[in-house]
Amino acid sequence: MPDATQPRFNIPDVFWLALKSVGLEPSVVLRQARLPMTLHIRERRDRRQVTTLEFFRLWEAVRALNPDPAVGILLMTRLEVTTLPPSSFAAFIARDYRDGLHRLARFKQLCTPERLLVCENGRRCTVTIEWLHTPEPPPPLLVDAAFATFVELGRRGSRAQITPLNVELARPDDGSTVLAEFFGCPVRFGAERNALVLDGADLDRPFPGYNPQMLDMLNPGLVAALAEASAPASICHQVKITLKRILASGRPEMIEVARELGMSERTLQRRITEAGSSFRQLMLETRQEVVRHLLTEPSIEIDEIACLVGYEDTNSFYRAFRSWEGTTPARWRALQAPTC
Repeated sequence: MPDATQPRFNIPDVFWLALKSVGLEPSVVLRQARLPMTLHIRERRDRRQVTTLEFFRLWEAVRALNPDPAVGILLMTRLEVTTLPPSSFAAFIARDYRDGLHRLARFKQLCTPERLLVCENGRRCTVTIEWLHTPEPPPPLLVDAAFATFVELGRRGSRAQITPLNVELARPDDGSTVLAEFFGCPVRFGAERNALVLDGADLDRPFPGYNPQMLDMLNPGLVAALAEASAPASICHQVKITLKRILASGRPEMIEVARELGMSERTLQRRITEAGSSFRQLMLETRQEVVRHLLTEPSIEIDEIACLVGYEDTNSFYRAFRSWEGTTPARWRALQAPTC
């Protein structure tokens, strides 16, 4: 049974674009992975987070639906750099290959549950990945895609044919030559680890697209986002995130939230009290946050919002909203609309 207290990660939009580039619809992949169908919907950001194990299931679903041994490479090489999230885009406009790899290593976990380790030793630079919050090995397809990303960074950034010294893979040999052809180097299967070994001399290759002004703009936001992502979530934050996931099923009880967080109801009550809040207050704040967000989406009817946040009837929702904001939902929505 998955640990509900595990950190959850946002899936970047580029992942869904990549799926379509290899002929896969996100909804089909999600169904195969047994994950919520709302994960790929841009407007439902509160529903787009996954644990590391759920992330692994997405990649296993891709393999099941597209058995092409090159699919992991194609997912990465068919993407335009401009579609990448800022944390990855910054690597492609870095000073050189070394700078790009280290920027990618610094900010990678803003997009995916991984820690990139770049270790230089003489002429060899070894790149490995530590997958966060799980002892399970990563799906082979995910390893292929990750290593292809690192090599593609060097090739696109330097505009040269970067060739690794070798690739080490922990899985058995499947008989395919696809990886050897893409990387252009020996690929050793049955290794003790998954590792990409680069020629240290290649790390000095400059990137003609180096853009220090753009990096100066991106870096402060990335640093702030990384600090926020690295900070341990408070119990109140964890409760509110959990409430947002289960709010539409009705009025969640504390015992249900405690079960989702992997603790007893008594423990949850004590931790909330120690944080200076109450379950009732957190429920109210969560509903208010969700309602305000949904009201900014003109396409969602107010009656639908009432249902989505667990109210049994619209009148109860209207009374509650007026007590929060001193006006009706429709009037509040109109006041938030941008003026021309």
